[in-house]
Amino acid sequence: MRYAGVPDRLAGLGSAKWEVHLRARAAKAEGREVIELTIGEPDVPTPPELIEEAHRAMLAGRTGYSNGQGEPLLLAALARRYSARRGRTIGADQVTCLPGTQTCLYATFRTLLEPGDEVLVGDPMYATYEGLIAQTGATMVPVPLRAERGFRIDPADVEARITPRSRVLFLNSPHNPTGAVLRREDIAALGEVARKHDLWIVADEVYEDLVFPGVPFASPLDLPELAERTVVASSISKSHSAPGFRSGWVVGPAEFAERLLPLSETMLFGSQPFIADMTAMAVSGPPTVAQGMAERFAARAAMVQRALDGVAGLRVHRPEAGMFALVDVRATGLSGRDFALSLLAEREVAVMPGESFGEGLRGWIRLSLTVEDGLIARAMERIAAHAARLRENAA
Repeated sequence: MRYAGVPDRLAGLGSAKWEVHLRARAAKAEGREVIELTIGEPDVPTPPELIEEAHRAMLAGRTGYSNGQGEPLLLAALARRYSARRGRTIGADQVTCLPGTQTCLYATFRTLLEPGDEVLVGDPMYATYEGLIAQTGATMVPVPLRAERGFRIDPADVEARITPRSRVLFLNSPHNPTGAVLRREDIAALGEVARKHDLWIVADEVYEDLVFPGVPFASPLDLPELAERTVVASSISKSHSAPGFRSGWVVGPAEFAERLLPLSETMLFGSQPFIADMTAMAVSGPPTVAQGMAERFAARAAMVQRALDGVAGLRVHRPEAGMFALVDVRATGLSGRDFALSLLAEREVAVMPGESFGEGLRGWIRLSLTVEDGLIARAMERIAAHAARLRENAA
């Protein structure tokens, strides 16, 4: 039988990147006490008041069909939120609600890209980005993110890779997996490159509310001169510890939202109204859940650095935001994948290989900061011992 080309374009870009995580889950199912530091699952439950609001809405009959753009109450709440945060008026006609950031980015790229187009994206990158681009038939153009620059994308590196087929500059700030946060001056310089070469700017800002204390956040939406070419995506998955509710949105020019609407209607014809009501409550108040997580994750990142940096040649990159820390394990002589697999087999600690996030993290591992402090401490002891043994064997 014949199939479309999309499955071929996505071959190897799905669960294969999560090999270590899936092995860890299988080991836990067998009864092994694995310390799991792989995925970015918030470390607190969804706030009870949000669940109660979803329940109230269901009991009130908010279980019918919606529409392709989103429920008016939520659209208005998001318009108020973004207008207040970005310092300029953003209308409800500029917002589209979809199930989670992943769906938002999928639909955004379907709206902006044709086969043969090129998307510039920092390497390393979140594990699904390559697939999000490949599904359209467009080509991913990696732009190296350098550790010595704090993994913040360099406008000169972007411009050096632009061709006549470049269409989108894809940003992620705060960044997964590095925890880097672009500054306003970074975004202004990147915006000049985008304006010069007539590029769209698509920004994944799902970690906006998880910036660590003292670190400033900036968005392309802050700059009015970039408004006509900027689309940002986010959700309540991280900020409100509600990943299973799959509630996200994109904000962009009104014309973009109008062009996106037929695709949204074809894909879903509306998200659940009761989840929309819950999300409207979530985005209308201060991000107190996120603030608590940001403080804990910053403290745990400091724990990781104290425990591992300089031990057996390991080097820790301390993040500025998000749920993860990076460790350079090249001094052990192993790739990130081989280090992660041997760590799981011998020490029952599961981490993500850096290679799952692009060539830029070959020889690194990513650690989740979403488990309690005691488990972090135990995991760091095991990682340090594992690295020391590997270093001795290689000597």
